[in-house]
Amino acid sequence: MSIQSLKLTVSPTAGIVSAKYTTPDKPKCIFTLAHGAGAGMDHSFMETLANALSGAGIATLRFNFPFAEGKKGRPDTPAVAHATIEAAITKARELAPKLPLFAAGKSFGGRMSSQYLAAHPESPVKGIIFYGFPLHPSGKPSIERADHLKALKIPMLFLQGSKDTLATWELIETVCASLKKATLVKLEGADHSFKAGKKDVMSLLVDETNKWVEKKLK
Repeated sequence: MSIQSLKLTVSPTAGIVSAKYTTPDKPKCIFTLAHGAGAGMDHSFMETLANALSGAGIATLRFNFPFAEGKKGRPDTPAVAHATIEAAITKARELAPKLPLFAAGKSFGGRMSSQYLAAHPESPVKGIIFYGFPLHPSGKPSIERADHLKALKIPMLFLQGSKDTLATWELIETVCASLKKATLVKLEGADHSFKAGKKDVMSLLVDETNKWVEKKLK
């Protein structure tokens, strides 16, 4: 496994952000890996996930959104987030032009990635993995945030904790049932941070991701 530090130019106004390219010796595909609203690309969850995916033969390009790069508390507007994801997809294509490309993200990062892809069906991305889709604010169950998913023509993998307060299980189940290309995996006892007591949820996340990707690469 190798880890390379990079820079991505988002736009003249949003500036430049940091990125890290983690790749195994013989990668079978590459992910863009977007972080959530609460922490940047170097959060322990993101780093552990990137390293574990590398162990499964999956290269990742994880990156900061401008708000995380500038250490600001409030997440970027969708327009800025989408521009960042576009820059990451372009860079991933440059780094590994022959590898199948997937988008992935934790919470906010997955939601912003799917919004971008819904608006750009010409993208080379072959599928998207959600590590906890944030369907609604905590305590305010609703499904409006999933409306754009109907526009996606690519396969989707939803990895969701059964105790995720940002995606009530019954609602995320209903949303995924309405999407022809969606696969929903229930991680019993896990919350939005994928904590579930002493259970090794990270291994489950990577195993489920790898199984799904292998099917898509056939």
